Amino acid sequence: MIIEHNPKELAAMAEFHKGNRAEGLRLQEEFASEFREEYKDKDHCPCKKACRYHGNCKECVAIHRAHQEHVPNCMRPVLNQKIKLLSELTEHTIAGEIEMPKEILRKEFQ
Repeated sequence: MIIEHNPKELAAMAEFHKGNRAEGLRLQEEFASEFREEYKDKDHCPCKKACRYHGNCKECVAIHRAHQEHVPNCMRPVLNQKIKLLSELTEHTIAGEIEMPKEILRKEFQ
């Protein structure tokens, strides 16, 4: 099962946008049910950072909501995709002004 760009969840969002809430909710619950079954015994977290909250989305999101400094690593690709679209408005000139921080990765990604 893929999570990012999942066809069933994309279809659910299309239904929501058309105003068909009932069908959107039905498809969304199918996705969630499949997710629960697929990942009940395995890692679903795409984060590469070494963190004691790896795979514990509930606590991870609560921590990020509490400190409000940055977003969980798993959400970065989604936000970066949106920011990249905005950056096109200035021919990506912001890129030369940004320095990525050094992060400690989990052992399998070092």
